[in-house]
Amino acid sequence: MPEDVLADAPLLHLLKPKWITARTRAMANEKGRSARFMLLGLVGALFWTFIFAVLYKLLSYFKGVQEIGPLLAGKLLGLMLVSFFSLLLLSNVISALSSFFLAKDLDLLVSGPVDWLRLYGAKLLETMIASSWMVALMAIPMLAAYGFAYGGGWLFAPFAVGIVLPFILIPSVIGSATTLILVNIFPARRTRDILSVIAVGSAAAIVLLLRLVRPERLARPEGFKSLVDFVGILRTPTSPFLPSEWAQRGIMGWLSGQTDWLSVYLLWSTAAALVVMGALLHRSMYLTGFSKAQESAQRWARSGRFTSVATRILRPLGVLKRELILKELRLFFRDTTQWSQLILLAVLVVVYVFNIKFLPLKGEGITFFLVNVIPFLNLVLAGFVLASIAARFIFPGVSLEGRTLWLLRSSPMSVRDLLWSKFWVGTTPLLVLALCIIGATDYLLKVSDFMFLVSIFTITLMTFAVAGMAIGFGTVFPQFETENAAQIPTSFGGLLFMMASIGVIGTVVILEARPVYGYLSARAFGTEANSLEMVLGFGAAALLCVAATVIPIRIAMNRLESVEL
Repeated sequence: MPEDVLADAPLLHLLKPKWITARTRAMANEKGRSARFMLLGLVGALFWTFIFAVLYKLLSYFKGVQEIGPLLAGKLLGLMLVSFFSLLLLSNVISALSSFFLAKDLDLLVSGPVDWLRLYGAKLLETMIASSWMVALMAIPMLAAYGFAYGGGWLFAPFAVGIVLPFILIPSVIGSATTLILVNIFPARRTRDILSVIAVGSAAAIVLLLRLVRPERLARPEGFKSLVDFVGILRTPTSPFLPSEWAQRGIMGWLSGQTDWLSVYLLWSTAAALVVMGALLHRSMYLTGFSKAQESAQRWARSGRFTSVATRILRPLGVLKRELILKELRLFFRDTTQWSQLILLAVLVVVYVFNIKFLPLKGEGITFFLVNVIPFLNLVLAGFVLASIAARFIFPGVSLEGRTLWLLRSSPMSVRDLLWSKFWVGTTPLLVLALCIIGATDYLLKVSDFMFLVSIFTITLMTFAVAGMAIGFGTVFPQFETENAAQIPTSFGGLLFMMASIGVIGTVVILEARPVYGYLSARAFGTEANSLEMVLGFGAAALLCVAATVIPIRIAMNRLESVEL
C-alpha cells in the first residue's frame, strides 16, 4: 500500500485485517460448521431466555409492591451495573496491554505513516470490543426484561443503546490510559511488575467497591430499625460518582416516565472528555511506552531458586516427567497475561468466602435441614467457578504450544506423558483452591461433619472431572494461531467445554441429592438413613467423574497422535 494511502487511511481501515481474519475463520468450509452455528444460536437463545424470564418475574413482583417496588428494581439494576463496570475496567486494563503494545500488527502500524489519532482510535475500539462483548451480551436480556416489565416502549431500545455505549467506552479509555502510564513508569524488562500492579490495583478496587455497596443489607431488611431506614437505603445512590449510577438513573427515569437527561449528559460528556484526554496522553507517551514494551518482550532464561527446589521435589518422577512439568510451569509464569490474573482470582475468592458470613442462616425459621442443604447447593456454584478457571488456564494448554507442537510430536516422548503433565500441573492448584473454598465456607456456615465430608468428596471429584474435560476439549478444538491466550476459552471448543462441565456438575449434584436428602431427613426426624441409597448415589457420582476425567484425555491422546507433522 502506498504511504500516502496509508497515511490517509480511515480508522476502520486499520481494523479491516482483523475483521477479514475473523470472518474467514467463521465462514471457513469446515465439516460441521453449520451445526456449530446452530448450536451456538440455540445455547445463546436459551441463555437469554433464562436470564430474561428470571429477571422479568422478579421485576413483575417488584412492580406490584407500592412505593418500595421501583426502588428495589432500581437498586438491583444499580448493583448489576456496578458489577459490570468493575469487570469492564479490569478487562480493559488487561486487554489494552495486548492491543496497544503486544499485537503483531503494531510493528507495521507504528513504523508506517499512520496518523497517531487514527491509531489510537482503532486500538481503543479494538480494546473496547474485545473486553466488552460479553458484558454487552449479558446486558441485552437484562435491559429487555426491564423494558417489558415497566413498559418502556419501542423507543426504549435505542435509548438503552445510547446509555450502554458511553457506559462501556468510559472503562475502555480509563483502562487504556492506565496501561499506558504504567508501561512508561516501569523500566524495560519489567512487564511482570506492570501486570502485578494492574491486577492488585483492580482487585483492591473491586473489593472496596463491594464493601462500600454492601449488597447483603438489602437481603435482611429486619436488620434496620424501621421501614424508614430501609427505604432510605434504597433511595441512597449505590455509587453516586460512578457511571453505573448515571446509567441506572437514566434507564429507571425513562421507565418511570421522568427521563433524567442530566445523567445521560453526564455519561456522554464524561466519555467524550476522557477520550480527548486519553488521546492527548497517547500522543505524548505512546511511542516511548511502545519502545519499552518491545524491549521487555525478550528475557534471558535463568535457573533460579525455584527451578532448583522444584527439581529436587520432582526428582522421584524421573527425568522426562520432571522436565515436562517444569516446562509447563516456566511457560505459565513467563506469560504475564496468565499468571497475573491469579492475584485477582485470589482476591475474588476471598471476597466470595467473606460474603458467606452475611447469608441469613440464623434466626427464626432456619432449621438444621436448611443450614445443611444450602452448603450442598453451594457445590454447584463452586463447580461452575472451577469450570471457569479451568477454561481460562487448563483448556488453552495444548493450543499455547503453537508451532512447537511439531517438535514435541517428533521427539521420542509419548503423547500420554505430555497430556498427563499438563493435567497434573493444572489440576493440583485447582484442587487446592477448591478445597480451600469449600473448607472455608463450610467452616463459616458451621455445617455437620456429614455435609463437610460430602462437600470435600464431591468437590474433589468435580475438580478432576473438570480438569480432564478441559484437557480433552482443548486438544480436540485447538487454537494454534491465536495471538492472545484470553481469546481461546471464548472459542467454539471453549463453549462446548463449559456446556459439558455444567452438565457433569449438575448430574453429580442430582445423583447425590437423594442420599443427602435422605440422611438429613433421617437426622431431623430421628430415623435411620438408607445405606444402599447412599452407596448407589455417591458411587454413581464417583463413576461419572472418573469417566469424565479419563475418557476425554484418551480422546485427546488419539487426537494428538493423528496430527500430521
